[in-house]
Amino acid sequence: MKAIESSSSTDTSHAGMVHRFIGISLGGGKTDKACVAVIEYYPKHKKVFLSRLVEKIKSDEVHSADFKIHEVIGQYHEDIESIAFDVPFRLPHCVECNPLCPGIEACPEPHVKWMWDYTRKLHKKKKPRKLFTPYTQRCVEMYLSTELEEPFILQHAMGANCAPLLARAMYLKRRIKFPCIEVFPKLSIYRIGRSLHVAKSHLMFHKHAIGGDESRRVILNALSTHNIAFVYEQDVKLMIENNHAFESFVCALTGFLKFKELTEPRPPGFPASEDWVEFPIPAIKWNSF
Repeated sequence: MKAIESSSSTDTSHAGMVHRFIGISLGGGKTDKACVAVIEYYPKHKKVFLSRLVEKIKSDEVHSADFKIHEVIGQYHEDIESIAFDVPFRLPHCVECNPLCPGIEACPEPHVKWMWDYTRKLHKKKKPRKLFTPYTQRCVEMYLSTELEEPFILQHAMGANCAPLLARAMYLKRRIKFPCIEVFPKLSIYRIGRSLHVAKSHLMFHKHAIGGDESRRVILNALSTHNIAFVYEQDVKLMIENNHAFESFVCALTGFLKFKELTEPRPPGFPASEDWVEFPIPAIKWNSF
């Protein structure tokens, strides 16, 4: 099946300045799961639109799916504020570290020291006691699992399921000249949904095979009811049917929230060289746009 693109179009010829935010939800490079969403924000009118949604992007006999993703991005010249991936796009530091490695027990690197401090604190209140593996995981994955209002389990960047997606994101990012951010859709959906008073049951299970479509319907309805973003009906239908399409939209929306300074900053003491995941603050003031 070829890539399916929304037929949505917005007459923006007289809308004034526009800021664009692109969200990318990746699957394996040989699948048709990748989706790209483009959000447009018009500050003059304080309006947010889902202007484009491309789903089921796959290779054909001539062009790779990666080429097609770049083709979508390339159609927006200098108006892109950020491109948000739903997977990591950098290797954990320990994979590329150059000095002779003394092992985690004697490593002087800031991220390993942070992991030790975090692990020792966790060991005081949790069993079984396990050590970290800094060549597969990052500080942010450890932080999100225990330090927020709910445990959010982000897969290890070099874990078996995520590593191929990381490799693809790294490959794509080489040709991207715009700022890139990483988004954890489940966490963004939770924070956005709670600020709109959506039930937790929908927020935690939006990607489940059974009931996930109804959860996505409820979340999109809440966004529409609160007039957060204008989404064409055919795109709503696509996102209810296809979780990757929905998560690409969430990634782009998180990029917009970062632009509006409505995402969480790094916590105090978090290593500056480590990756961070962008996610919304708990109490979003939607009327502040």
